[in-house]
Amino acid sequence: MATIYIDGRPYEADPADNLLHACLSLGFDLPYFCWHPALGSVGACRQCAVKQYRDEQDTRGRIVMACMTPAADGTRIAIDEPEAKAFRAGVIEWLMTNHPHDCPVCEEGGECHLQDMTVMTGHVYRRYRFRKRTFRNQYLGPFINHEMNRCIACYRCVRFYGDYAGGHDLQALGMHNHVYFGRQADGVLENEFSGNLVEVCPTGVFTDKTLGKRYARKWDLRGAPSVCVHCGLGCNTHPNERGNAVRRILNRYNGEVNGYFLCDRGRFGYGFVNGDRRLRQSRLRRPGETEALAVTRGMAVQHAAQLIAGRRVIGIGSPRASLEANFALYRLVGAEHFYSGLAAREQRLLARMLDILRQGPARTPSLRDAEQADAVLVLGEDLLNTAPRLALSLRQAVRHAAWDIADHLRIDRWNDAVVRNASKDAKSPLYIACFAATRLDDIATGTYHGSPDELARFGLAVAHALDPAAPAVPDLPDAVQQLARQVAQALQSARRPLIIAGPSSGSEALIQAAANVAWALCRDGCDAALCFTAPECNSFGLALMGGRPLDAALQALRTGEADTLIVLENDLYRRMDRDSVDAGLGAARHVIAIDCLTHGTTEDAELVLPAGTFAEADGTLVSSEGRMQRFFQVFTPVPPAGDVQESWRWLRDLGAAAGDARAAAWQNLDDVIAACAEALPQFAPITQVAPSARFRIAGMKLEREPHRYSGRTAVLADLTVHEPKPPQDPDSPLSFTMEGYYGPEPAPLIPFFWAPGWNSIQSVNKFQDEVGESLRGGDPGRRLIEPAADAVPPYFADVPPAFRRRPREWLLVPLYHLFGSEELSALAPAVAERAPAPYLALNAADAAALGIGDGGLATVRLASGPQRLPVRIRPELPAGLAGLPPGLPGLVGITLPAWARIEGGQAP
Repeated sequence: MATIYIDGRPYEADPADNLLHACLSLGFDLPYFCWHPALGSVGACRQCAVKQYRDEQDTRGRIVMACMTPAADGTRIAIDEPEAKAFRAGVIEWLMTNHPHDCPVCEEGGECHLQDMTVMTGHVYRRYRFRKRTFRNQYLGPFINHEMNRCIACYRCVRFYGDYAGGHDLQALGMHNHVYFGRQADGVLENEFSGNLVEVCPTGVFTDKTLGKRYARKWDLRGAPSVCVHCGLGCNTHPNERGNAVRRILNRYNGEVNGYFLCDRGRFGYGFVNGDRRLRQSRLRRPGETEALAVTRGMAVQHAAQLIAGRRVIGIGSPRASLEANFALYRLVGAEHFYSGLAAREQRLLARMLDILRQGPARTPSLRDAEQADAVLVLGEDLLNTAPRLALSLRQAVRHAAWDIADHLRIDRWNDAVVRNASKDAKSPLYIACFAATRLDDIATGTYHGSPDELARFGLAVAHALDPAAPAVPDLPDAVQQLARQVAQALQSARRPLIIAGPSSGSEALIQAAANVAWALCRDGCDAALCFTAPECNSFGLALMGGRPLDAALQALRTGEADTLIVLENDLYRRMDRDSVDAGLGAARHVIAIDCLTHGTTEDAELVLPAGTFAEADGTLVSSEGRMQRFFQVFTPVPPAGDVQESWRWLRDLGAAAGDARAAAWQNLDDVIAACAEALPQFAPITQVAPSARFRIAGMKLEREPHRYSGRTAVLADLTVHEPKPPQDPDSPLSFTMEGYYGPEPAPLIPFFWAPGWNSIQSVNKFQDEVGESLRGGDPGRRLIEPAADAVPPYFADVPPAFRRRPREWLLVPLYHLFGSEELSALAPAVAERAPAPYLALNAADAAALGIGDGGLATVRLASGPQRLPVRIRPELPAGLAGLPPGLPGLVGITLPAWARIEGGQAP
């Protein structure tokens, strides 16, 4: 550590940091614009000026920019020195000459970093009286509003979008005082992380268009700590509510997981909470009736008790439901009658991944760990579409070669522009083996395309090149062998290699190949990490809980082994083909569905009970890292929201009505958590994920509403003119009001980031041990999965045969889409606008053999029936393979990969 002197007092600082980073970490308020903890320094705004002195005798000093000055030992600076303060005030005045001062109508008002810095600097009077520079705003798609006149040219947007996230369609155009940050022409921002511009921009240039459709000021938005439900990575979020509806999602900093950024699906996919397909009332369809009728909660519970008591009941869980909800169903029906809700192949793949992670020597990394990897091999995953935030981490991982060059040249790593200029295009090794091209190929050292078995063979060849004791792969082409040796050499030369795979390919051999590569590196003494993606927010949690697969549940119904079926937050028609689900549900005498959405399964149910979404419930999820994390209720639904309540509460009520005394004893979430920890030892740490509902600070709960929150009566004025009593929360130490403790809070319970003088998202600096590092007290979550100590498992020996084409058939492989493939976000209007129409992907030669051009129609003979789809030409797709985008309309419930016949022309 170095000793630096600030305003005459000594402080310890990391000499690898710059002075701005050090000052903010030490708690000083020093204004800045262009600097960002994740983006480094470029010295563009000149706002963080301080006075630096040579030594104790120097009384004159000189003005320096804190973000461009290293925190070297013995450095002496003054923040409050009059000349430095005057310089900063002058910079603000200069930056504000063209700013419109439209705070009263600006959507950023109240959480604007420019407002905060202007007040902090003391600029209170505008002397500029001349004509302002003006720009035309652009249409940037359904996510982002553009108001270019508010720009202060800090360059954060293009640095994040282009340098950090890899986007190419947002640039800085123009010169000197007329720089325009936008696209060359109106159009949708193409990058998958464009929504972060809302938080990266320190002014109101880029704002959340989905919030703007039903706008409310920041101080009138209620918040709570939550976890994203749109993939398995477990990114932390802050949902905001007003008027019984979710209005937006903000990033919630977690140093080990998502850091400062979210993908666009996680940020804008919340629209399903407020959508037309929400279930808000219990519905009952009596025998002989075709339409389900709304019933009261009491009538619904009473009827459900009749369907459960004394009958043979089975339950189907869900990977998008919390651990508590799945456990409540597990307890209600019994372990032998609990089914996971996953198709057999997906459950088998998840179980295999968990076994590998728990029994092998390779550690599963966090997203921060993934950023530290200096060589990466991706097997079978199109990460930007299946695990997008992990893909963003890999964009940072390939910069290790650049940082090594900077270290050699003695350039500070935070000096971003200089590092990029010195390193040119140097990148650390990243190899991607997938069915087709991915949006990460632009930073890849090498790529390989093939069928799932070919990808597995390639991975096994890499493992064999690392360790001859690993199984050899016969009949591998010389070019592929050479690429495998190249990958092996890159991984072996790395300090922190990372292997990534997942269930997207549907191939167990590919997962085993990834394990072989990681284990070969570990045997060589290398600190290798092995990362498996998970398709849904609680896939790993459900896999750890166990239970038989969905196929077995449908078989039990068809054979008459059960009378009543309870389906928990799961549309079975997305899991398996329609004929199988129809046969199973048709054979069931009674079906009870608990869900937040209407879908095929709820339409078939006799009784439907409305469940709360992530915004209306509390619970615990397990990410693909094996990290247990708690999400908290943002609001309690009020009329006309109907009977919505947490799934576990419905199951408790059903059990109590059917005579289960254990269920009747559950009064709050803590009771369910305690029962889960006792019954399932693998979840014992669940009690430590977040403080219990009894937690208080100075005898007070923690507030969900900021202290300026207003208009509680006005919010519900269309329903009642009387001020309603605030709802009570028995499940957490958070209150639903602005009344509660204001001060340092445990990291899992922080409902929003705010500090005196810091109203913008930059206030997160005040909650960190050090800027850009962990939150005070540790980042939220508890890891469940750790590698086995000194484990030396045997290599997987099965080598799949080489791919062989079939006459007049193609192997259909899944081509996932960030927008449209995931069930919940696809119902958000903004996300639905970005989703593609269903299509069939072929390479040019195969399409020509069928007599089809790009955009022509093809008929795919699937097990569920023929599908007529437009063709997209994908030149890199190997011959004999065809791609289908699962999850899009008409393409749900299809098990891929699968062989199918494809015909050109019109469907018969």
